[in-house]
Amino acid sequence: QVQLVESGGGLVQAGASLKLSCAGSGRTFSMYIMGWFRQAPGKEREFVSFINWSGSSIDYADSVKGRFTISRDNAKNMVWLQMNSLKPEDTAVYYCAAKIPNIDYSDYDHRMYYYWGRGTQVTVSS
Repeated sequence: QVQLVESGGGLVQAGASLKLSCAGSGRTFSMYIMGWFRQAPGKEREFVSFINWSGSSIDYADSVKGRFTISRDNAKNMVWLQMNSLKPEDTAVYYCAAKIPNIDYSDYDHRMYYYWGRGTQVTVSS
């Protein structure tokens, strides 16, 4: 079992940066694919980024490519999302999630992730 706790959200102006952190528990943390998702009011939860156990496989939503960077440190049970050049449309609750590797289940689909944190609010003002 994995427990996830996000932190690092806040209120910033457009163009600013934030770094979200996700602290995981459990000895098997390194086996999971870790993802970041976000959900804005009135909208569905959407994919932001994922990283596999070694960091050799990473991807981002088109809307954040070139601005966000995901990373992890398995020794520390940590995953981060560095967010630069933030835009008002990035405003959402950001969730960290863990998924058991399985090629039959998409790494981009939030429904395939089993463990979730409670989320951290990111608000970007214009």
